[in-house]
Amino acid sequence: MDRPNVIWIVTDQLRAVALSCNGDPNVNTPNIDMLAAVGGFPLCCPFRGSMLTGMYPHKCVVGHEYPLPAGQKTLAHVFNDAGYDTAYFGKWHLDGFHEREGRATMHHIDKERRGGFHTWIGYENNNSQWDTWVHGHRGDANIDLYRLPGYETDVLTDMLIEHIDERAEAGALERSKPFFAVLSVQPPHDPYIAPPEYMARHNPATITMRPNVPAIPGIIETARRDLAGAYGMIENIDANVGRVISALRRAGIDKETHIIFFSDHGDMHGSHGMFRKTNPYEESIRIPFIVSGESPMRYDNHGAGNVPGMMNHVDIAPTTLGLCGIAKPAWMQGCDMSHYRLRENAASPDEPDSAFIQSVTATGHGHSIDKPWRGVITRDGWKYVCFEGLSWLLFDLTIDPYEQMNIAHNKAYEKRRKELLARLERWIRETGDSFTLPKE
Repeated sequence: MDRPNVIWIVTDQLRAVALSCNGDPNVNTPNIDMLAAVGGFPLCCPFRGSMLTGMYPHKCVVGHEYPLPAGQKTLAHVFNDAGYDTAYFGKWHLDGFHEREGRATMHHIDKERRGGFHTWIGYENNNSQWDTWVHGHRGDANIDLYRLPGYETDVLTDMLIEHIDERAEAGALERSKPFFAVLSVQPPHDPYIAPPEYMARHNPATITMRPNVPAIPGIIETARRDLAGAYGMIENIDANVGRVISALRRAGIDKETHIIFFSDHGDMHGSHGMFRKTNPYEESIRIPFIVSGESPMRYDNHGAGNVPGMMNHVDIAPTTLGLCGIAKPAWMQGCDMSHYRLRENAASPDEPDSAFIQSVTATGHGHSIDKPWRGVITRDGWKYVCFEGLSWLLFDLTIDPYEQMNIAHNKAYEKRRKELLARLERWIRETGDSFTLPKE
């Protein structure tokens, strides 16, 4: 095999801190921790359209329940052209279906709307992990809508493992063809319900809260209850990550396969008195991003550990291609950051010095921020965010990692605010965005 395989394991609403390898005392994630030990944790910010296309939301999928533009190429098309087998299992959420019209898990997505994958078995959206319905295709064979026989994460992982096992049992010609496969699960998205054996591990009363969760009884009570379920879901995800690793070893392709583990966004869980997402605080935008594999083909494990790259959602597709020695297409806006893992190439000249973050349109989600904003996070730990025409947030994350001291309107930091505003203006111009920035 000349090129490695790649597996994406994508979760929904998993914040970066909610892993034991990142210091969360409430959760135990040994399999994900192992991936991190032989992989790396670049910085990653807020997504589904961007992860598959390498394009910013304002150029692709601008908000919640918006569709992937008709005819839009995805990462699967690039891998198909490079001779890869491509497969997708699980949550899609790119067909523009509105929940007010019915249950999204029952919604049929036409084949031409499935991103170009050779195999696609999934659903639009679902908020009932014990009652998930999927449909799709394998090659030219259609798969009619049916109900998964168990907990979503477990059964979707079964599908990916079956896909791996089928390749192991196939002939030499089929095994020699590299593959790109995506496992996309709804957990740990609310409702926060895990299988009973995982739910039983976490008592809301004993959970350690983050320092930026306000001491308001209603906030604390809700956060504890939600976190107990979410941690159970995360540990279930971790167990399934272990199952995937074992399947690769059985198939004898563990040393030929990159595993990339990440989430689409985080979850506030009471920090700053908020819940869920759609805001620029660390709990919402910072996600785990692990590029791993036991002994990938073209490099040793000296690439392990945290790295300083300012990686964003648009960089995931180009970086995945780079790991396989495939150049990104011109229509991708993101940067190939694979050199951090491969350790064989110099840093890309277009590697960003900061991350551009945005919420393009109001979503209607409660308990968070429901208006458009733009922001920038720098390599040295500064974050600036604004509403249209108005500065909103400024944090020095190095000394204030919990974002408890907003200095956006502090005269002593006026110079820094203007510097970050200028960098944000450049991001907006360079990415073709449209947003009315503050004058200073």
